[in-house]
Amino acid sequence: MTFPTRRHLLTLATGAALAATAATGWAQAYPAKPITFVVPFAAGSATDQLARALGQSITEQTGQAVVVENKAGAAGMLAAQAVARAPADGYTVLIATNTTQAANPHLYRKLGYDPVKDFSPVSGLGKGGQVLVVQASAPYKSVAELVAFARKNPGKLSFGSGSASSRVAGEMFKDLAHVDILHVPYKSNPNALTDLLGGQIDLMITDTATGLPHIKAGKLRALGFSATKRNALLPELPTLEEAGVKGYDMSYWFAAYLPAGAPAPVVNRLNELFGAAQKSAGGRAFFEGTGNDAWHSTPAELARFQAAETDKWGRIIRAAGIEQE
Repeated sequence: MTFPTRRHLLTLATGAALAATAATGWAQAYPAKPITFVVPFAAGSATDQLARALGQSITEQTGQAVVVENKAGAAGMLAAQAVARAPADGYTVLIATNTTQAANPHLYRKLGYDPVKDFSPVSGLGKGGQVLVVQASAPYKSVAELVAFARKNPGKLSFGSGSASSRVAGEMFKDLAHVDILHVPYKSNPNALTDLLGGQIDLMITDTATGLPHIKAGKLRALGFSATKRNALLPELPTLEEAGVKGYDMSYWFAAYLPAGAPAPVVNRLNELFGAAQKSAGGRAFFEGTGNDAWHSTPAELARFQAAETDKWGRIIRAAGIEQE
């Protein structure tokens, strides 16, 4: 057996010290310039609102600007591709959702990115449920009335979606309620809501952040909530399970990712910044105002969560009979 010499040990110690110093330098220097948050959906979407709220807090914490760049379209794939190809220096952040990181692999044959290999997990950001909405002038005032109408008029109604969460939620509703409703895809949920308000589509299951303002304004009627527990901001609204769609349970999540290979000190520093941002006045206003829940995780916890969610969304998508495109 060959034992290390004193010189070798000193060399190793010096190298370790230099590495530690470099890591500390990374963390202390970051961020040294503006950060770009790439959002997979349009301005006004839940992901966009969250990105802007947390970004403002990070600007206040660091003195560096946070630029929100909306790259809507292709079910979030355009945004994910852009971040996957960006430098892994901590200055391009994907404000991701279950759509880009868990559902898309089961919905599309060609993504143009690998949800696991192309990214460094940073932190969980939030979780929430969706709301089934129709026009305020629609004749159906409950889920039961909507289902009855749809069964009597197969193929007549249409639902819009601007994310995998919204699409799969609608397909699951069709499957569990045994109704035939046409799916109309959009770039983002706000686009679908515009057409719902204009009467071009009949219903959608959308995130609370985009749906609530129209519900409160009396322009949309909420019929049911997608999660297993009622939303605190809509306490009188039954869950879809309570409304008679047995077995219905659908929620979504937001998380932050950097390109693969991002330095660990930068990942950890950004994780800390997001944690503080969630507790800031702007962060609390977003979560309290939209009925979403703040969710902070370590990078390792996010990686494990994403793996489990990818399996779960695969099961949901297969059960709903959705074929890969």
